[in-house]
Amino acid sequence: MMEIVAWIILAFAALQFVVAFVNAVLQPKLNQKPTSNDLVSVLIPARNEEQNIVNLLIDLQHQTYKNIEIFVFDDLSTDRTAELVGEMAKYDSRIKLLSSTGLPENWLGKNYACNELAKQASGKYFIFLDADVRTEQNLIAFTISYLQKQNIQLLSIFPMQMMHGLGEKMVVPIMNYILQTLLPLVLVLRSKYASLAAANGQFMLFEAATYRKLQPHELLKGEKVEDIKTAQLYKKHGYKMACLSNNADVSCRMYTNYTDCIEGFSKNIVMFFGNSYLLTFVFWLVTTVGFVAVLLALPMKYFWLLAIITIVTRVFVSIGSNQKSIQNLMFLVPQQINIGIILFKSMINKKNKQYSWKGRIIE
Repeated sequence: MMEIVAWIILAFAALQFVVAFVNAVLQPKLNQKPTSNDLVSVLIPARNEEQNIVNLLIDLQHQTYKNIEIFVFDDLSTDRTAELVGEMAKYDSRIKLLSSTGLPENWLGKNYACNELAKQASGKYFIFLDADVRTEQNLIAFTISYLQKQNIQLLSIFPMQMMHGLGEKMVVPIMNYILQTLLPLVLVLRSKYASLAAANGQFMLFEAATYRKLQPHELLKGEKVEDIKTAQLYKKHGYKMACLSNNADVSCRMYTNYTDCIEGFSKNIVMFFGNSYLLTFVFWLVTTVGFVAVLLALPMKYFWLLAIITIVTRVFVSIGSNQKSIQNLMFLVPQQINIGIILFKSMINKKNKQYSWKGRIIE
């Protein structure tokens, strides 16, 4: 029995290797500009983002694609977010500030903010950006061109993650590791199955006509992981979408401390596994201590084969995520341990039926 388990673990590691390799080498390069100059609405939900919002707005002002309007929805911030946006709006007529009057019942904050932003937008395309994102000057031009060329209705990008603190380096790459070893991103574009869908709410580009028809943020107003649910919704309705990860034109520092990293990822880790805690636990167990079964049940050469596969897989994940390979290899063990901690935290939050984020309780 142990030998069978060992072979299964080895086969799964090989599968992860293949998926990570495919994602590393088949990511398209976005380097073309669109032939049209349609209005693009850039929509930014913001809650207590005084440390980030000005940087993002300056980035957007320097975009090579100039025909944009920028709406920022201040979600009851208690800091200077609204004041800073208002000051910038005085000198750039493309920037407009919207202010929340309160969160309606049954809505989550970000979903409501995005929905209200979309109501005000008049562009042919909607780009939703988190306020802590940074953009290079060709981001809008390149992504609009890709959307048009592929004839898709939704494009999402996993930004290059900026990590400064030790806690961030031990946790943030986990998201990329799970995604890059379980889902060939090329299938998000090529397959019609909703199960092969992925998205990141930090950057989502919509064809506006389709968005207005589906109203995804209103339909998913109570969903904690509205980005992945939106991707699945589009596929269920027969719309085409793509999800990319190896793109340095958009970056983000998701969290600034270890506690926020754990709390943030606990909201969505099981979504990668079809909302199954059992599958998430099995994945964590196999990838963390599976080597023990191989070591005990198979000749030593297979243990070393597993070790090599594991290391090379992490290198491919790093390449496909625009992260440092050496750094991820150094933190491989802490990252695996933290998958378990995140899973445990997620289970506690599920039992208590609430999550805490940006000063709000999400039930």
